[in-house]
Order: sequence, then C-alpha cells, then structure tokens
Amino acid sequence: MFLSARLITGIAIFVAISLLYTINSVSARDPTSLFFNPRKGYAPRYSTIRRQQADAFIASYNPANVVKAGDEKKRKLCVGIPSFKREAAQYLPETVGSLLDGLTAEERREIYFMVFLPHSNPAVHPAYSEAWLSGLVDEVITYEFGKDRMQYILDMEAKGGKFVEKGLFDYSYLLTKCAEQFTPYIAIFEDDTIAIDGWYHRTIAAIHEAEQQAALQRSKSDFLYLRLFYTEEFFGWNSEDWKTYLFNSILVAAIPTVAIFLIRFTKPTTRLSLTLMTPRTFLSMYALLAVVILLFFFLGRITVLPLPHGVHEMPQFGCCSQAFVFPNTKALELVSYFKERPLGYMDVLTEDFANERGELRYAVTPPLVQHVGRKSSKGDDYGPMSKWGRSVAEKIWSFGYEAWDWRVLRKEHEEVSKLRNQDMTAL
Repeated sequence: MFLSARLITGIAIFVAISLLYTINSVSARDPTSLFFNPRKGYAPRYSTIRRQQADAFIASYNPANVVKAGDEKKRKLCVGIPSFKREAAQYLPETVGSLLDGLTAEERREIYFMVFLPHSNPAVHPAYSEAWLSGLVDEVITYEFGKDRMQYILDMEAKGGKFVEKGLFDYSYLLTKCAEQFTPYIAIFEDDTIAIDGWYHRTIAAIHEAEQQAALQRSKSDFLYLRLFYTEEFFGWNSEDWKTYLFNSILVAAIPTVAIFLIRFTKPTTRLSLTLMTPRTFLSMYALLAVVILLFFFLGRITVLPLPHGVHEMPQFGCCSQAFVFPNTKALELVSYFKERPLGYMDVLTEDFANERGELRYAVTPPLVQHVGRKSSKGDDYGPMSKWGRSVAEKIWSFGYEAWDWRVLRKEHEEVSKLRNQDMTAL
C-alpha cells in the first residue's frame, strides 16, 4: 500500500521539526556549536540562585555565629581573594558569601581565609571598613612594605595599575602570603566569581583524585594546579587538530565502502548487491554520509564529545585565571618564576611555566566556580575578542556551571557532612 504524497510530506515536516527542536535543545548552550543560542547559553540559571544565597549569607552576618580557621595543623586549604576597587559593581561580598555559605563548622575550621586589598591606601576599597569582611574572613591583608617598595606600588598605580605588571605582582604577593600559612594547598579565587554549594568537599575530593591520577597514571608525585573554572568556548574544533578530523572523516566514509564491496564479492548476484552498486545508490549514500559528518561537526564538540565529568587533565585551552588550586610548593615555584618574568598575564605565564617544565594540569568538570564580572580588569572590554554583543569579561563564562541544581547540591552536601560526622564519631 502506497502512502499519499500529502502524508509523506506531513511526516517529513514532522521529522524535520522534531530534528530541529532536538538540535536546539542539545546544542543551544554549546558555544562550539553552529546552533549555539547566546540568549540561552549565557542565561544565569544556577548562578542567579547562588548569588542570592551568597547575598543572604552576608546580609545575615552575626559576629556571635562566626566560625574561623582552626588549629594550624588541621588546616587543609588557604583561600585567597585579591580584590581591587571597581568603578562599577562590587562582587566581593558575593564571592566571599558563596565560599562561606553552607560550610559546616568543621569544614570552615580547615580553611584559612584571607582577602587581599591591593591598594597603597586600602581605605579606598568599599569593603575595607565594612564589619562583615574582617568579621568573616581570617585575615584582611594589605601591602606591608617600607617606603622604597611602597613607592614602586604608587608608581604602578600612577600608570593605571596596568594588569600585566601590577596584577601579576599582586597575585604573587597573595600566593606568598598563603604559602606562609603552611597549608598543603592554596586556592586563589578572583573577586568576581561565585562557588557552588559544597565547593569545599568537592575540591578536597578532586585534589585527592588528582594526586592519585598523577601518581598512578603519570608516575609523578605532584601536579601544578587544579582548575575549578574554565570556559568551554575554546574547546571547539580547533584548527591545530584538522589532520585528526580529516583522518577520522575519511575513516568513517570508508566503512560503508568496505561493507558494499564485501557484499558485492560475497554475494555478487543478489538484488541487494546489484542495487548497492548502482551510481544513484552510491551517490545518495555518500551524500547522506556527508550530511551526517557535517551535522556531527555543526552540533559542536562539547555536545558530541563532552569533557568527562570529574577530574581530568587539561593541558590545553583552559581559560582563565578565575579559580586555581595549587600545591603549596608549586605556588612558591610559580612566585619565583613570576619574579623572573615580571610582565605578563598570570594565566599565560602559568601555562608557559607548565609547558617549559612538563607540569601536570588538572580540571574539574563541571566547573565548581562561575565568573560573574561584567567588566574586565585587563581593559579592552569590547575589543576583537568580544562577541554576540557581550564584553570580553561577560564571555568568560562556564556553560556547564549553570546546569547545577541547587537542591541536589544542598542535599549532597548534607549527606557528605553526615557521613563525615559518622566517620569522626567512629574514630
């Protein structure tokens, strides 16, 4: 029984609409996809909720309820945040709030928390005189230099505090201060970021996983850093790998060819064999195959070849410097390297350091931190790197972060804390 032309047309339209809807649902938030939708991709789903939670935490500040770092020997992490005065919005309260909100008392005692105000006159920073800052963190640090060194700071500020010089200097200063706390690891967060609920227990677990991978898979005793933030924008079909893409495409195209010739030689007189060898069938099949291969690439690399969840190596394309965890000893090595190369962007020089010395670099997927700043500290907000009507700063965005569910995270954090308490009771 033959189907009517109208019914066939209707089915074709239905299939086409379903396919377009599926593609839009799957790839709309993939910045490496041809079908990427900036409106959906940059929609702050989880980050809006987390910012509200962070704001509520700061607003409810009560000195009587504050828990701070515990015994030095039990501390596992030094958290440092460099924060400078911004002309527009100040994000520091949200950054601090997101890192502290939800922490159990035991978790908080394992963290030494410092905020660095890198100004020759720290009083210019809006948060300097606010009670919640000194009340919640363990230490608010400022420059501790003599007259000659302070003149160097003043000179850099007079030049506009150029990021390639002063930004690197300040990052080194904070790393050094954190290293002096002798915690095994140091985490540096930029002051326009927000962390997920439960970031601490996930970070500690990720550190242990990175240590194991370094030892078992790479026969190394340590690693350079663990990245808690990256933007997926640079994980597309990069031109450096075009030979691999071409080889794989040819390999895929060769599979039906081999299958056809096997059928032709094993069953040369069958109707199927004769039909497959006609020019029309051959051309139709390869036209369809070309469409499938193109669709594979158009869907985007993050969609079709997503980064594995958990801890994995990220030796290339990781951006940017929003949230790093360093082993204490590696932090000091980086500080020495930055002194040798005092001009440059911290993230670029860190990658140079890693490439020169063959260091291991790990990342957590999905990222545990989001960048919410709208104005870049490096300037050139609407230069060549801006796109989709968004500033360079706004484009530094983790699309995977926004998929977190606050209810799931809160429940998971409660369960982890409960298990930890049971283990401590058993001891």
